[in-house]
Amino acid sequence: MNEPQNPPPPQKFVDPGRVAGIDYGTVRIGIAISDPIRILASPYENYTRQSIELDALRFKDLVEEEDVKLFVVGLPIHLDGRESQKSIESREFAKWLTKETGVPAEMFDERFTSAAAETMLMDANLTSKRRKKRMDMVAAQILLSAFLEAGCPRGRDERDQNQSLG
Repeated sequence: MNEPQNPPPPQKFVDPGRVAGIDYGTVRIGIAISDPIRILASPYENYTRQSIELDALRFKDLVEEEDVKLFVVGLPIHLDGRESQKSIESREFAKWLTKETGVPAEMFDERFTSAAAETMLMDANLTSKRRKKRMDMVAAQILLSAFLEAGCPRGRDERDQNQSLG
């Protein structure tokens, strides 16, 4: 007699591939990248913005080089949940990123990521110059780790700060 088998767990995303975490800035953008099965997040690079055209080229190259299937852009919000001018800029950047690369972007609450990155880098006894050099990509790594640990949420309702732009 055959035992009933449980169905396989649903997939979080249709396309396998990496997720790129983005710590948006007007001068520098911190980038972190997940492994292909979306368990680990690693710092990838700090990209210094150059021009709209060169920025687009860099992110298109990133998608191609690393098989990026999703971007997670940090949403800077106040402690009470209110959005700021930086929130608006981050949302606009995420929309631009999707338009330029064809890869969907989601927003994810980034509260405390910079503070956590600063603490982590200070605990590593790095000089302030070395901390500054690594700060943005470590903040992106912390953001991406939190996103992955949250189960890669998608399509929440309007009240949730972790909203899909898709």
